[in-house]
Amino acid sequence: MSKTALLITPGGYEEVARRVALKNPGASAEQIKNHVKSAFDEIAEMLTEGLQVTLRDTLTIRPAFHASLNSPDDPLPPMDELFRLSITATRPYVRAVRENVTLERVGSEEKAPSLLSASDATLELNNVLNPVGVLRLTGNHLAFDRNDPDCQCVIAGTESGSTKQSQFAGISNSEILVVPHIPAQTNPWNNEYTVSVTTRYTAHGSLRTGTYGRKLRSPLSVSGFGQPELPPIGILTDNAAAPYVNITGGTVAAPEQLRIQADYNLQADQLSFSLLDLHNNGASGVMVPVTANGDYTLNGFTGSAVSSLNITVNNYDALKAMIRNDYDGRLVDILDVLDVPV
Repeated sequence: MSKTALLITPGGYEEVARRVALKNPGASAEQIKNHVKSAFDEIAEMLTEGLQVTLRDTLTIRPAFHASLNSPDDPLPPMDELFRLSITATRPYVRAVRENVTLERVGSEEKAPSLLSASDATLELNNVLNPVGVLRLTGNHLAFDRNDPDCQCVIAGTESGSTKQSQFAGISNSEILVVPHIPAQTNPWNNEYTVSVTTRYTAHGSLRTGTYGRKLRSPLSVSGFGQPELPPIGILTDNAAAPYVNITGGTVAAPEQLRIQADYNLQADQLSFSLLDLHNNGASGVMVPVTANGDYTLNGFTGSAVSSLNITVNNYDALKAMIRNDYDGRLVDILDVLDVPV
């Protein structure tokens, strides 16, 4: 029995904006992309308010909750199990698209590794490269022969350094578990990495490589609180030669691991910083608006040994552009506070 597959070519904000700009010469593709992103940001806010969003003759998006409790007093399941989004296309929209679809018979698509997610199995956080953890990669067509010298899983720094991985807890078509060996980069704040998998599917087949589409970030050590003046510690930076943000001080009672988040709201053109614990949907401090280069103080969250953290934003424009373009509006670093004042 033969199998039939549809060949789908991915498109995103850039392609949508480019096509709209061709039909609307008065607006640039960049302006249109920003408006489209802003619209979806607003839709997300409406959904969090419990509203159903209906785009006439196009889409209906509604929040959905699915849970089964044995008794009314049972605790609710975690949010990632409880909450879903229901997205449906209207009949007129489906009909309009169907009427313009043409079919073409093509040869079967060649297999290639496709990396869909990366997470640290120890901290259970996405896109984190933990030197004392296990990196879980999921996707399709990932299996490779670790004894083949040309087949590999590689972790590479975006500034410098590349290491072929050699220690695995498991390799299959859908999942790879890596005990990561992380290459050093030039500066301590260069903690941004990519991960790729190269394999071949027959003994004499060609090599195929797949690269994960998001950047991974390793924890940053924060030490020196026992000194009269804390040396500046770079954070929230990519492969730049100078850090976009420095930690310059703070009030710390005990060593702790926590996260610092920089969130960019496209609609308001606003950056905000906050401190978080290590759990998804866990405790967080108050979000602090950041509008320009300068000094800011972030308050800790309930139960944290870090009461406050002082930061200096050195390159606001580069930071905002990186978060908007490379991190879908949200960038998080893990901070490993190693020592405290004595």
